[in-house]
Amino acid sequence: MKILAFETSCDDTSVAIFEDNNLIAMDTASQIKIHLATWWVVPEVAAREHANAIFQVLDNVLEKSSIWLNEIDYIWVTITPWLLPSLLTWTTVASSISQVLNIPIIPINHIQAHIFSNFLERQENEINFPLACLTVSWWHNEIYLMNDMWNTMKLWQTWDDAGWEVFDKVAKMMWLWYPGWPIISKLALEYKENWWTSIDLFPRVWLVKRDFEFSFSGLKSSVKREVDKRILEKWELSLDDKRQISFEFENAITEVLAWKLVNAAIQNNLKTVMLAGWVSANTKLRDEIDRLSKKHNLKFVYPKKLVYCMDNAAMIWILTYYKIKYNQFEQKIWVVKM
Repeated sequence: MKILAFETSCDDTSVAIFEDNNLIAMDTASQIKIHLATWWVVPEVAAREHANAIFQVLDNVLEKSSIWLNEIDYIWVTITPWLLPSLLTWTTVASSISQVLNIPIIPINHIQAHIFSNFLERQENEINFPLACLTVSWWHNEIYLMNDMWNTMKLWQTWDDAGWEVFDKVAKMMWLWYPGWPIISKLALEYKENWWTSIDLFPRVWLVKRDFEFSFSGLKSSVKREVDKRILEKWELSLDDKRQISFEFENAITEVLAWKLVNAAIQNNLKTVMLAGWVSANTKLRDEIDRLSKKHNLKFVYPKKLVYCMDNAAMIWILTYYKIKYNQFEQKIWVVKM
């Protein structure tokens, strides 16, 4: 069985071809340099870049795999949630291929695919259910209770800004690179190498009365006040200022994320915690969850490779593989209706 997988929910144009449970070829076109001008993904700009890259990426994958389009058995494509203009670009192409070659389309949920990225390069029995899963990406920040692969319930979510979103906005405040978390993590590490203690410059927002839900808008505002204060005092934000602010901010946000995930597992008598989404590549967040997990005798699972944390067609495929294996896919369609 040959499967063509598309992932274009935000700003990465990713296509892969799989035969049964083997990856034949994958290619991904990044838009990071395009969005540096705005320090943010503008949906219409992202959609235009997808349209510019779409056929080249598809051609690259077909050439690498030596497979013709008419040999494909299924098309699997992300249809929700995320940026509608980006999704429409690929669903239009997928629908056209589907109708011309009579190949059925199976729709995929983006967040579910991120969760299943943890199964890439792992045996199925390496992940023990039930578990608590934290997803941290651009506009979503949730904790899920997973009794098994298909029995998933959202327990808590963010009330406002999500983790990745706050990293990006804090980076923009300090005129740093986009996306925000890699450069903030780099500066934070540079600060930690010289100063080993945190002064808790920014608040930890626990929302005790709301259990394990998240809110990071207050943390974002606190960082903005600190940045503005230092600029007013010194007429600039020095590299040392950026390092300290990055260090203190990263500590504040990762402590909350890690604590809430681990305590959600403890409260529900679970023995495993899982991390998924773009920010699952953040070393500080992984280290904090790992520390708390070991303290409470929990197993901690996160994607095997950094590329699997990002939006990629491989996570679409692994979800596809298990959906076929357990007959969990939705009704086949030939035109995607958004």
